[in-house]
Amino acid sequence: MIENRGRVIPIAIEDEVKTSYLNYAMSVIISRALPDVRDGLKPVHRRILHGMNEMGLRSDKAPKKSARIVGDVLGKFHPHGDQSVYDALVRLAQEFSMRYPLVNGQGNYGSVDGDPPAAMRYTEARMHKLAEEMLRDIKKETVDFVPNYDDSMEEPSVLPAALPYLLVNGASGIAVGMATNIPPHNLNEVAAAIGAYIDNPEITIDGLMKFISGPDFPTGGTIFGRKGIRDAYTKGRGKITVRSKFSIESTNSGKDVIIFHEIPYQVNKANLMIRIADLVRDKIIDGISDMRDESDRDGLRVVIELKRGASPKIVLNHLFTHTQLQVNFNVNSLALVNGKPEVLNLKDMIVHFVSHRRDVIIRRTKYDLRKAEERAHILEGLKIALENIDEVIKIIKESENVDTARTRLMNRFGLSEIQAQAILDMRLQKLTSLETKKILEELREILALIQKLKDLLASEQKILGVVKEETVELAGKFGDPRRTDIIRDEVEEINIEDLIQKEDMVVLISHRGYIKRVPFSAYRVQGRGGRGSSSATLRDDDFIQQLFIANTHDYIMIISSEGKAYWLKVHEIPEGSRTSKGQHIRALLQINVNEEVAAVVSLKDFLEDEFIFFATSRGMVKRVKTSEFRNAKTRGIVAMTLHGDDKIVSAIHTTGEQDITLVSRLGKGLRMAPSEVRVMGRTAQGVGGMKLASADELASAIEVDDETKIIFVTENGWGKRMLAGELSPHGRNTSGQRVYNCSDLTGEVVGAMKVGDDDLVIAMTSQGTTIKMISDTISLLGRNTRGVRIVSLVKPDFVVGIDTATREDEEAEDEDIQDPRTLENPEDPEEETLPEEDEEDLDNPQDE
Repeated sequence: MIENRGRVIPIAIEDEVKTSYLNYAMSVIISRALPDVRDGLKPVHRRILHGMNEMGLRSDKAPKKSARIVGDVLGKFHPHGDQSVYDALVRLAQEFSMRYPLVNGQGNYGSVDGDPPAAMRYTEARMHKLAEEMLRDIKKETVDFVPNYDDSMEEPSVLPAALPYLLVNGASGIAVGMATNIPPHNLNEVAAAIGAYIDNPEITIDGLMKFISGPDFPTGGTIFGRKGIRDAYTKGRGKITVRSKFSIESTNSGKDVIIFHEIPYQVNKANLMIRIADLVRDKIIDGISDMRDESDRDGLRVVIELKRGASPKIVLNHLFTHTQLQVNFNVNSLALVNGKPEVLNLKDMIVHFVSHRRDVIIRRTKYDLRKAEERAHILEGLKIALENIDEVIKIIKESENVDTARTRLMNRFGLSEIQAQAILDMRLQKLTSLETKKILEELREILALIQKLKDLLASEQKILGVVKEETVELAGKFGDPRRTDIIRDEVEEINIEDLIQKEDMVVLISHRGYIKRVPFSAYRVQGRGGRGSSSATLRDDDFIQQLFIANTHDYIMIISSEGKAYWLKVHEIPEGSRTSKGQHIRALLQINVNEEVAAVVSLKDFLEDEFIFFATSRGMVKRVKTSEFRNAKTRGIVAMTLHGDDKIVSAIHTTGEQDITLVSRLGKGLRMAPSEVRVMGRTAQGVGGMKLASADELASAIEVDDETKIIFVTENGWGKRMLAGELSPHGRNTSGQRVYNCSDLTGEVVGAMKVGDDDLVIAMTSQGTTIKMISDTISLLGRNTRGVRIVSLVKPDFVVGIDTATREDEEAEDEDIQDPRTLENPEDPEEETLPEEDEEDLDNPQDE
């Protein structure tokens, strides 16, 4: 026996895969994932509403088990998984998912915490009153019906949809190769925009946006900026930034508390709180001491308690950056138009809705007209019968059967078969005078209705007027105030600085180019002459060369030995411990191999009326506007042109109002007016600032007035304070006068700067030892003295730099403050007065 295996058709696999995949893709796009622009529904939602309507589950009827609804929809219209149908039903009932729910659910339908709904056998449902508006007039042939999946019955291809569902409830779905994400809107605003379009079909999108201000999410929140909204409404795509609503309160103990009252749309509150807890645990967010969920049936309430002294702004910016307390709603207005997916702008969606409602009104009116004409036809026959009732009765009595009577009535009075049958069916009670009047009154009303319906069909404007009237009426019944606020200003891009607490930092740069920042609070206040504490663990041939104090939000401008300027923010410098080595500066800035850090200056901003004053080891000086360095950043730009082995030794931030004092390593000082040095460009080489001896070099430049107190520190750990008023103003490029009596004991001056009485002075040695002392513990002496010992050194260590900071609200421990009389080497600080000729004042030579 030969087995019949059928016919084998050879086909290329790529063709078969392509055809099958396209069929699958189109099925998902059209029959599952994308909404129809007319009623805004996906097939599953449309079938659920139609199925509930067929079951009689109207808003005024008793609810039925969800399992029964799902089974009915599944068996008749939607042959897919029962869970997918139930999930769609649940979402239609969730107030936090739908701006205007269409299903009235009873039982556990889930929560904003992400809790799943109860099983369908436990929950019940019926249609919401608003759902009835979606199905209004469906029995009046307003929409086309198509066969269901097995051709056993029919289902609507679209609902009449008096509610502009696509706009007011939005839609989201992922098809094959495309997705849709349409935000919900306020019904009152949408109805007003629809009315405005009907009144003026030429209205622009900007005109429509006067009525629809933006999305209105069921969970509220705050939208920042109108750019994303405008992009979504004009292009169909846009990014809308949504933030949680919050308030800040203070507890009785003085702590700040952040309370979140609303969260962005589609954010899971439980997962949100877990995320915040993880960030606090991992120390990504600092400043939070406690977190509680106090939400109840009256509303959402998430309480975040801050640590004492924590900045609410910084904590909020951390939360907005790292959690879903701020999200971007990416609008993609994709919907089916005549069965094809299209990206729609705001006006497109309104136009298609109005067009659909126009068709519904026309079809409904034609249906009502036909029914009215049919009824009028019958009433006219009854009227003829009532006017000739005796003859009608005689004809009926004399007829042998119903057919004969019907025929004789039609022939005698010129009636149609329908009219004759209506007369035969008329009850005798209709012959009473009252019933006769009712028939005649009904006929007059029907004829008036027919004329009204004909007038409506004859006028396009009247049809659109009905669309507008019904939409406005719907908004009057179900509309409510906006829940989502809109702030016109764009949400500020969260700068990294907004996430960083303002804090003073000690910035250290070693001779070999290692840089780090250490919290200023890490250093303990000590007395003058103390041994200090270690600030860096360095290699044997390395030492700390630069030390200064700046806020984490300040700019740090670094001037290289080759006269180039670079800048970065203090918070961009890696933070280290007091003993860590830090990171090499070349990892942060694009500094050449042969360049060294020559000077560092701290800036708040780059301004036109503020300057950087440069001074070189050869005594050359110049002033440059800080605004000239705005573009320096990490690549660097020329700050000063240098010649030979000259190098920059000092760069100070100045407003140009105070005098400048130059101090040399051999103890000479020159005070001059700022006008002595004109403002120059970045590439200028400068002018002569101080005339130096052949063995001398410039050590520092300071901005001073008569009341300024200057501190001097020498390489062997000696120092003093001196009033700047002791210095006489001199002309530029003169030798100045003696300010420090240097000797073999003290060594050369390594640094000088102005201090206040309550300032803290930090001195750094070449081996990385740091001492922190209060400035008023250092003696205030005259020009011709060598000072007192302020740092105890062990050879071959020596002081390399100093800096100052505002004194913190803390008191040094008694044992840390030493009496000056107990110091080693208590030599008399007063020294001999220098000869008069040492205070020369030379005329200004030509600028170099």
